[in-house]
Amino acid sequence: MRHPFLSFLLTLLSCIMTVSPAVAEELKPRLVVLTDIAPASIEPDDMESMVRLMTYADQVEIEALITTIGWNCDPYPTEWADSLWRVIDAYGHDVKQLMKRSGQKRFLSLAEEQGRQAIGYWPSADYLRSRVAMGSQRAGIGVIGEHNSTPGSDLIIRLADEDDPRPLWVASWGGANTLAQAIWKVQHERTEQQFTAFLRKLRVFTITDQDMVYAMRMNRAYSSHQWMRREFARDLTFIWDESAWLSQNELGKNHWQDYVQYVQGHGMLGKAYPTYKWGVEGDTPSWLHILPNGLHDPDDPRQIGWAGCFNRDMCPDSLTVAWTNWRAPQKDISRQYELRFYDDTFRDFAARMEWAEKGKGNHNPVVVVDGKQGVAPSVLKAKAGERLSFDASETFDPDGDELSFHWWIQHDAGNCPVGLSLTADGPKASLVMPQTKGAEIHVVVEVRDKGTIPLVAYKRLIIVSDD
Repeated sequence: MRHPFLSFLLTLLSCIMTVSPAVAEELKPRLVVLTDIAPASIEPDDMESMVRLMTYADQVEIEALITTIGWNCDPYPTEWADSLWRVIDAYGHDVKQLMKRSGQKRFLSLAEEQGRQAIGYWPSADYLRSRVAMGSQRAGIGVIGEHNSTPGSDLIIRLADEDDPRPLWVASWGGANTLAQAIWKVQHERTEQQFTAFLRKLRVFTITDQDMVYAMRMNRAYSSHQWMRREFARDLTFIWDESAWLSQNELGKNHWQDYVQYVQGHGMLGKAYPTYKWGVEGDTPSWLHILPNGLHDPDDPRQIGWAGCFNRDMCPDSLTVAWTNWRAPQKDISRQYELRFYDDTFRDFAARMEWAEKGKGNHNPVVVVDGKQGVAPSVLKAKAGERLSFDASETFDPDGDELSFHWWIQHDAGNCPVGLSLTADGPKASLVMPQTKGAEIHVVVEVRDKGTIPLVAYKRLIIVSDD
């Protein structure tokens, strides 16, 4: 028989999840997707990534799904957007099962869903439908300017203007000139101060540069991406991935039978998941970068996440600078992490597809270090020579699964001295703060359960010198 106080707690948690998610402790990261989604017979890649994104709708606030041009289309055929509607319809069928993952009983009203959403809240399909818009149907910088605004570019402006302290992440699965048009319009209509504030609200993550047809992909000057990097480098955060998307394509093909076994056919979303043609889910890293799993702060691209890591570097156009990983040594650094995390990212997806189909499955562990829970990195100060101890003994698994702990230092983030190491024993670890002036050490605890589909969670600790 369930204890009365436990019943009260469960009821309270259900109310928090279903009535007022905005009062919960942590809000989702905001996401705009620019997608050249197409029929599976032409290019299934975006549709695969869209299905996967739907299974994480409780983790990211999907603010806009904007159809636009890409390597395979200029102009973008309006009817291709039907593939997006198909995925949303599949989500609408499966979401009642997915909601069981967080104990959610009902949706907020559509008006309430337009507000801020807490991590754990599954939005309605009607909400997602209300966030679909058409962006630019032509490629390149040449179509940016007066009389070229679209419903998609206007929606980006409206979202950035909302009274919301969270940054607005724009994931470019195709070309990003819908965003460029929004930037152009605001630049010409507002004061310099207002325009700067607008730019600083945005974060751009592009999967290579697709603001052109594939045959001319080396013509960087044709693309609006170069214009954004060149003109607004000081105020616009621009991440240009040339590593994680290639790894995802390759590893997905090499492990395709896993997708057949654990993804395709599982729920309506699984039935909508097409067989690959060129690569598997090459656009997925664009939003894995902001996934709130505790591994990193997306606003610091040096920190490794499930989409690799980046440094400020000259871009392949030899003209602009951005956060990128297109050449050694950064490409090699990012690549080794992409290979390391691939199995974990896939298992996480597979477990969510089980929820979509059956309404039951495994949960990720919940990491607690020194009494602190949450996805944001913990920042600590320490003096040179001071021994620091970390205790994750309060970490728990919602399903009661046995846990294992792995502590490690990300040596290529911060300025960790060569040779610095951790002493670790299960949920506990320690290190001695180096003598390096201005030291910044990034420690990660990685916690795995032993569920049927094993899952992982993380917590990052950033230790800085208290000079």
